[in-house]
Amino acid sequence: MSKLRAVSLFSNCGAGDVGYREAGFRFDVMAELDPRRLDVCLLNHPGAEGVAGDLRKTWKTVIKKYRARAGKARPALLCACPPCQGMSSARSGLGSHDDAAAGSKDERNLLVTVVANVALELKPSLLVVENVPAFFSRKVNHPKDKKPVSAANYLITALADDYVAFPLVTDLCDFGVPQSRNRAFLTFVRKDLPGLKELLRIGRAPFPRATHAPDIGNAHPITLSAALDSFNLPALDAAKAETAHAEEYKGFHSVPVWSERIYAMVAAIPVASGRSAWDNDVCHHCGPVKVLPETVTCPLCEAPLLRPIVKKDDGSYRFVKGFKSSYRRMHSDRPAATVTTASGHIGSDYTIHPTQNRLLSPLECSLLQTFPMDFKWGDALKKFGHTNVREMIGEAVPPAFTKLHGEVLYGILKREWGLAPMALSDERSVKGWMKLASAAKKDDRPDPRNYFDYAKSTSRQSVISKRKNIPNLVQVGA
Repeated sequence: MSKLRAVSLFSNCGAGDVGYREAGFRFDVMAELDPRRLDVCLLNHPGAEGVAGDLRKTWKTVIKKYRARAGKARPALLCACPPCQGMSSARSGLGSHDDAAAGSKDERNLLVTVVANVALELKPSLLVVENVPAFFSRKVNHPKDKKPVSAANYLITALADDYVAFPLVTDLCDFGVPQSRNRAFLTFVRKDLPGLKELLRIGRAPFPRATHAPDIGNAHPITLSAALDSFNLPALDAAKAETAHAEEYKGFHSVPVWSERIYAMVAAIPVASGRSAWDNDVCHHCGPVKVLPETVTCPLCEAPLLRPIVKKDDGSYRFVKGFKSSYRRMHSDRPAATVTTASGHIGSDYTIHPTQNRLLSPLECSLLQTFPMDFKWGDALKKFGHTNVREMIGEAVPPAFTKLHGEVLYGILKREWGLAPMALSDERSVKGWMKLASAAKKDDRPDPRNYFDYAKSTSRQSVISKRKNIPNLVQVGA
């Protein structure tokens, strides 16, 4: 299989791009703000040339380095995964998703302008942009007219003359990723690409069909217990340093050691229950006690219960400030909770092992993110520490999905349908269109479905009455 040229923006550690590489793409240039992440990225893509630094300043360098390699040849694929932190609904102080002024306070929310600049210069056959679902709806001020617009709708409009955009909003557990990970994708296909006409003729979108979703077939999402069993890693225990790591994994299968109180608090949570330490009705000294949900001290000895409690300056006790999804064991009978950058913190959402008294190790988190076991980290753990490595893992796009996606994209370019693409009527595609259309309507901007120009791309107009009915085209999704 011949490799097709590709460029990656906001590459992180390169894990997501591993999937596209396995599907038939070769990355010539990879750009990442953090040189530490870029070092790891290039270990896994040794044929690529790296560009470190803020892409708002370095995007022209990306173009220069690509053209030095490829001349005037267009890249087959441009991948971009702009930072999602400014989009996150979990962050406080961001204001309403409809508040463009609040959204614009985080400059990362309009880094898609860089993506547009590079796409318009290099003219890739395909462009893929990944982010959280709020990418489709969170408002920012348009860089030119300063009126509200979602970053996704800005990008669709900026590229509308040359590309047809296809949205997707999905939980990646539907594609065999053993965690619940809600993400949004935009795939842009050049209008002059012959494969686009064929794609639309058969009523498909440039995404893979779900492989582990009940609405598609008989397969079900992979549960956390099934995933952990398949990893076959040694058990760990956070009680002491000797049991908190497995020597043969060079620090990647290791966890923080907890204090006696924190350990006792976690041990009191029933295994495989998905329950939280907030629910513990246990005193470290007296054992089980009958208390109310708001009780912080033992009614027998007045010691703090084995709940998330801290001592105040006056000697009294109170609950820690945080969400009740923190200090909680993961559910073993469902996909893992989303692996985040905070996987090393007990006070973050769903980070405690379902049956063992510890957090998940960086290796387990990477495998839940579907990194290959032989992913190369070099000296990253020693040089950068667990926190930085966990952040790279948490921000990655799971390569199990990008491999499936890449196989569909490769098929469009080669017009070889080795993997059946998703139907246009699939609920994941429909959800994407509805989010984009709703955001545009609120902003008094053109419906993004207006740019979905079938007339220039396919002659199968008999099945299409109105472009605005794209999400309702059940009849073309056979």
